[in-house]
Amino acid sequence: MEYPNKKSKAYRITFCAGLAALALVFSYIELLIPFFAAVPGIKLGLANLVILTALYKLGFTDALIIDMVRVLAAGLLFSGIFGMLYSLAGALLSLLIMYGLMRTGKFSVIGVSMAGGVFHNFGQLVMAALLVSTPEVFIYLPALMISGILSGAVIGTVAYIIIKRVSFPSLT
Repeated sequence: MEYPNKKSKAYRITFCAGLAALALVFSYIELLIPFFAAVPGIKLGLANLVILTALYKLGFTDALIIDMVRVLAAGLLFSGIFGMLYSLAGALLSLLIMYGLMRTGKFSVIGVSMAGGVFHNFGQLVMAALLVSTPEVFIYLPALMISGILSGAVIGTVAYIIIKRVSFPSLT
């Protein structure tokens, strides 16, 4: 498949906007899925499928832009300012960790995703502790680490399949 004018700035912006919209749709779908857990904040992290794929296929900068657009839009549309702050903390920490691990070349996509899930939850807990001025929120840490590992494994497996089978345009 040939992509139009790969080097144009408009094409890059449009392509990344499409991926941000897809991540936003995944965020919304996740809201619709009833998930009852004893620990607040446990989710599958469907939007991270787009972010992880973008990280491997497009690079850190594009993945960061896509993730920030998704976080801000989802916050404005679905979760409000506090939800946006939690998501922002988790998304930034997760992406930085995933990028660092990916660059080492020592971790599989699944391992990178699992670390991303764990650190996303950790980032949200740190933000919660700062916002409510209490470290008691870290009582949820063990359950959130387990959920981060499990959801990261699922998302990482699907991302691995996408990364291997779907061709992305070169945006440079």
